[in-house]
Amino acid sequence: MKGVILHGGHGTRLRPLTHTGPKQLIPVANKPISQYVLEDLRDSGIRDIAIILGDIYPEKVKEFYGEGRRFGVNITYIYQGEPKGIAHAVGLCEDFVEEEFVVYLGDNLLKGGIASYVDEFSKSNMDAMILLCEVNRPELFGVAKFNDKGELVGLVEKPKVPPSRYALTGIYFFRRAIFDAIRRLKPSWRGELEITEAIHSLLVDGHKVGHRIVSGWWKDTGTPEDILEANRLVLEELQTRVDGTVENQSSMQGRISIGLGSIVKSGALIRGPAIIGENSTIEGDVYIGPYTSIGNNVIIRSGEIENSIIMDGCLIEVKDRIIDSIIGPNAKIISNAKSKPSGRRFIIGESSQIIF
Repeated sequence: MKGVILHGGHGTRLRPLTHTGPKQLIPVANKPISQYVLEDLRDSGIRDIAIILGDIYPEKVKEFYGEGRRFGVNITYIYQGEPKGIAHAVGLCEDFVEEEFVVYLGDNLLKGGIASYVDEFSKSNMDAMILLCEVNRPELFGVAKFNDKGELVGLVEKPKVPPSRYALTGIYFFRRAIFDAIRRLKPSWRGELEITEAIHSLLVDGHKVGHRIVSGWWKDTGTPEDILEANRLVLEELQTRVDGTVENQSSMQGRISIGLGSIVKSGALIRGPAIIGENSTIEGDVYIGPYTSIGNNVIIRSGEIENSIIMDGCLIEVKDRIIDSIIGPNAKIISNAKSKPSGRRFIIGESSQIIF
């Protein structure tokens, strides 16, 4: 089986973070979201993977993943350019895939992974299999429709009146019948070729389409709030590991990971779960609260940070408390004010500077 990772889309809901790179490279617990996807495919026994590139800095994707060797896979790049829908992206893979393949949206995270589903689909006679998850707001997703017997009978994209609470997770298993279905599609009202319509046509034409309900959590990281929640979910499973230097062990409370070359000065306080990357410095007047990810080469001289993502190369020197924030790479936040507000919330793009 081969794998396909969709790495396109405009990422409009994540601006300004996506002004300088694709949304799938935004880190969660210090790892790009799409790396979790790639490693899930690899750990499921899939070694040949195509990454479908969009028009938001595709060169950054190629620079990060390269040929895939350091991840233990072989990567082929396919250009989609302007986003024309998931079905359009899947259609571009016809020459890459063989009989069976899995499509995985690069901004999705799934607890427990897909290994068992890969094995099941490979042994089955299904033409397609979709993974579903019960959600609170199904109208935001593609939604499954069932008959009175609980059989899958249709799919609807972002319905005003959802036929169920079960959303497509963005993980699809296909055989080659899907390509004929895609060729018959016409653009939707959004101007895209909808994968829900393609799968629906497989059902109508009598092809065998299976479905499974995922047992663990699933996260579509389309908004800053989604990314922060994904960061919390991943950090919940963090194991303590200290490869750097902690001057005083009383600075650490809970599960904390500290990378090689990083230093936590005496007087600092870190409450886990939290992760600090490599070659970062946490000065003695700093508090790092739970569910915070600090990247590589970060300097935090003062301030309090909680439930936030601080990306590589940032400098933070504030008298305030930063909460629920995502700070893009190489950003600087420096406070010169004498006043002390109770908290500030930031979504800051790459190389930004805030001085207050």
